[in-house]
Amino acid sequence: MRKKIEILAPAKNLYQGMAAVNAGADAVYMGGPVFGARTNATNSVEDIAEMVRYAHLFKVKVLVTLNTILYDTELETCRQLIWELYRIGVDAIIIQDMGILEMDLPPIAIHASTQANNRDAGHVKFLADAGIKRVVLARELNLDQIREIHEATGVELEFFVTGALCVSFSGNCYMSIANGERSANRGSCAQNCRLPYQLIDGAGNTLLESSHLLSIKDLDLSDEVPNLIQAGISSFKIEGRLKDIVYVKNNTAYLRKRLDAFLEAYTDQYEKASSGRVFYNFEPALDRSFNRGYTDYFVNHRREKIGSWESPKSKGQYIGKLLEPKANGYRIENHELLNNGDGLYFINEQGLADGAQVNIIVNDVVVLNSFKPIPEGAEIYRNHDAEFNRMLENEHSAVRKIGVKMHFGETETGFRLLVTDEDGHQCTVDLDAPKEPAKNADGLIENIKRNLAKTGNTPFVADETEVSFSQNWFLPISRVNEIRRAALEQLTETRIREYRREEHPVAKTDHPYPVRELDFTYNVSNKLARAFYHRHGVTEIEKAFELQWDPGKSRVMVTKYCVKYELGKCPRFQRATMGEKVKEPLTLKHGEVEYKLKFNCKPCEMEIWEKDAELVLDDEGD
Repeated sequence: MRKKIEILAPAKNLYQGMAAVNAGADAVYMGGPVFGARTNATNSVEDIAEMVRYAHLFKVKVLVTLNTILYDTELETCRQLIWELYRIGVDAIIIQDMGILEMDLPPIAIHASTQANNRDAGHVKFLADAGIKRVVLARELNLDQIREIHEATGVELEFFVTGALCVSFSGNCYMSIANGERSANRGSCAQNCRLPYQLIDGAGNTLLESSHLLSIKDLDLSDEVPNLIQAGISSFKIEGRLKDIVYVKNNTAYLRKRLDAFLEAYTDQYEKASSGRVFYNFEPALDRSFNRGYTDYFVNHRREKIGSWESPKSKGQYIGKLLEPKANGYRIENHELLNNGDGLYFINEQGLADGAQVNIIVNDVVVLNSFKPIPEGAEIYRNHDAEFNRMLENEHSAVRKIGVKMHFGETETGFRLLVTDEDGHQCTVDLDAPKEPAKNADGLIENIKRNLAKTGNTPFVADETEVSFSQNWFLPISRVNEIRRAALEQLTETRIREYRREEHPVAKTDHPYPVRELDFTYNVSNKLARAFYHRHGVTEIEKAFELQWDPGKSRVMVTKYCVKYELGKCPRFQRATMGEKVKEPLTLKHGEVEYKLKFNCKPCEMEIWEKDAELVLDDEGD
């Protein structure tokens, strides 16, 4: 049996979800009305129901995110919402809070969000044994670790493949709540990691005056898709429930083409997870929509710098170098790639990220909407591609069609159209009409075939049309169109009605959790989550950070990203070239807010603590 490989696309709303399906997604994930980790990307149950109907037509799954931590007062509301999502046909819910597994639930598939900090085989196997159907792995894992988890668990594995990266291990970032009342685990991340910081060493010296020291590049693992499939990944997730439709369509289409090329080469082992094929009026390219530059993160272990220190904004597509400033504009390498209305990104003479819009291009001179001091040789990027955006904003830029075969024959009282789609669904429509021999039979059969194939704005495309008449009967083309429309409408309803959701009931278990004591990073915030862990042998459970935080003395982040590595001062990987060690502890400062950095070299992780916390450094001060 061939393994299904899935592209999972984000949907901020119904419109973008439908666009993702049209661009080639095998599954779509979107927020519900509450309890999603993006409070600005909520959707009504009615819109989700419409999304389900449209997606299931193409055998595309709809997943709903319920991946915040829950408080006791929210448990019943959450339970009722899950039942409502089940009733409208949602394929799975994505959760962080283990309290949900204690509820009286319908047999809906449950996926463990990356917010559940799924980093090792022991934890993932526990989740699988507890009834979780799929686990969304931590972004920080490498191919070897993914393979180990797959071999140890056998559970479905999902992995982010493009989009923005959280600098923290997902679910373990508390910067927002520590500096206000916005909890990332409650869907209200304040994006402190994208702010500019001073970097100060242990002697009080300012090493960097203002850099976005916690901002990192975006993820692109499209080249690693074959390796990730071999390691055990079956679902490739695109980040971006807050992104625009251009980003969603471009990323989905790009991955669709890359994955289809792989599937075509391995048809004996793998297959696409949904139906239909997509017709594009554009050539997808990741760098032509929002991006901060790209990294493969840690999938091939730590091997490159991944910071995006200049700016947290979109850098976009590299165009070329600034060759020469002119009186009214600039000569830019590869200027012929630019169009009026494009937005440009560059580093100005002050060394700061800056931008401007192209007003007009006269001969080889690019005239901007305002004069900017851009140094000669500066690298110019396009972060707003006006022409590309116009193409993708057109709903016809990506059209998805299901292949059908049509057989048009006759009955005793008229005619019959049998339509069979690529998945074997069939519908038959009879047309009662007098059968009269045609006075002119020239081209009659071909004309009927031509009109049967005019599927227009339906979700179908005619791959084959066959007409079987005992003789050349006359039939007005209007009647041919009538029977075709009726058959395709019936087939649409048949496909939706006959869609079979995989049901996955969860039974309560008592197998032991891998550890006996849980600190605040396990985000236990309600009585059901406590009961869940107690039943699985946990003896000590600390409250979630949101319920017990001690201002000024808390660890607010753990990350595999390392400021010392970005500085070239890592004693583990850069000892031969690092020169003099930095004096620790290093401090990040933004306005009046300060954080101390602690470097744990053995697990290769960095911790961020509030300024009043006492740090214990290791023997090397790393």
